Amino acid sequence: MCNKLFRGLAGLILALVLAACARPEPVRPALWLVEGPQGQKAWLFGTIHALRKPVDWRSPAITAALEQSDRLVLEVAAIGDDAGTARTFAAMAQDEPSPPLTSRLPPATQADLSAELARGKIAPGSLDAYETWAAALMIAQAQAGASAQESANGIDRALAKSYTGPIAELEGARAQLTIFDNLPEAQQQALLLAVLNDDPGQRDAKVAELELAWATGDLTKIAAVSDEATFIDPQLREALLVGRNRAWTDKLIALLRGGARPFVAVGAAHLVGDDGLPAMLTARGFKVTRVQ
Repeated sequence: MCNKLFRGLAGLILALVLAACARPEPVRPALWLVEGPQGQKAWLFGTIHALRKPVDWRSPAITAALEQSDRLVLEVAAIGDDAGTARTFAAMAQDEPSPPLTSRLPPATQADLSAELARGKIAPGSLDAYETWAAALMIAQAQAGASAQESANGIDRALAKSYTGPIAELEGARAQLTIFDNLPEAQQQALLLAVLNDDPGQRDAKVAELELAWATGDLTKIAAVSDEATFIDPQLREALLVGRNRAWTDKLIALLRGGARPFVAVGAAHLVGDDGLPAMLTARGFKVTRVQ
């Protein structure tokens, strides 16, 4: 009897241990409360678009904010429509004839391009029909895959799946891709060079560093990573980060003045520094308080 009881207890303990190990790791990303002069309220939540494994991102503060909100606002509302986004990308990425990709890059970078294509299992010459910005995004996507980052684990998607109210967007997939499509060729090449210059030997460590910074709400580290990626070209930084933040600030203020209580979830890089949404909203007369 004692042996049976012992075996039963041991089995139960083992099951509990295994269940605990299988649970997603709890994280606490940055969250802000925005308050307006007429009592308006909004929340700003820093997301990450891809992760190597699922995480438990909910917390009492986030749950309370979601319950008080009347809509979820994402960069792209149809974040789970991968097929639709792929069709839009394909239509925009090849609509302007381009010379071979190798001729768009300095000779010194040819070896880097060849190496990245090989690492991403992309056939040489297969990106020649694509505009430079599109080739850069495709190579970057291959790099993310090699680092085991999964967009399926992205927090934007998790929010979109779980939120029961209306979902609005700040840009949408087409508008987002248009930002890249409208870059002058010099900035498109700067983007591609930045992707090619990403040291593969340090890539996994940098991914882990960024995930940890996001998970702990380390704004200083997130800002440093963002600056490293976007300071390569001032026009690129303006187009991909600062200009978008200004446009989003205008849209959020319009929502607040219209009586909305949005829970706004965007990439964490858009929420840090003097050019981030909290700083821009503060400059426009709103009170912005970090609550997580």
